[in-house]
Amino acid sequence: MRAVGEMPPPEPLAGLWAAFAYVGAGRELLARLKYRNQRSCVRWLASAMAQVLPPGLAVDSVTWAPTSSQRRRRRGFDQAELLARALGRETGLCVVPLLKRVDAAGQTGRSRSQRFCAPVFAPHRPPPASVLLVDDVVTSGATLQAAASTLVRAGAGRVDAVVAGATPLPYTPSSARLPPGVVTMGTHNSTPAEREPQWT
Repeated sequence: MRAVGEMPPPEPLAGLWAAFAYVGAGRELLARLKYRNQRSCVRWLASAMAQVLPPGLAVDSVTWAPTSSQRRRRRGFDQAELLARALGRETGLCVVPLLKRVDAAGQTGRSRSQRFCAPVFAPHRPPPASVLLVDDVVTSGATLQAAASTLVRAGAGRVDAVVAGATPLPYTPSSARLPPGVVTMGTHNSTPAEREPQWT
């Protein structure tokens, strides 16, 4: 699987890291977790996520960007929560539910413009000064941006994020100086094979 590492973070995130590109074997691993409830890979994914975090990153607690209640009921779990709790065990960091999902819409199958207006979060409890936000996949950055904005408005001083997979995006002139393998947050016109699967 192709490693990604640090990515340009959308505001108000201070930092963003991804363990691998959401293609090939990496995409298959997350699909098995997300759509087929095969949880055996969670510990491995959390270990890979821990390895891409920079040494000395100040974190008071780990939290996750929750999926919609409808999706959670249908699947019986929240994959971002599973990853966050496994990451907490891997790093020894405290894991706390800080957000709740307000909207009912999921992100899978939505267009890029829809993804930027879809997720709506509210604070579940007051956040600490520094938070590490966890999600399974970053595509447009909309979910992480909305979740981080909610945490900052609720009082967090710094929010960083780490994800298992990042949808590969093409380079633009402004990103040409970035190190090889770093994913940019530019426009991504996915092919049908690259879109998230519609499995249930």
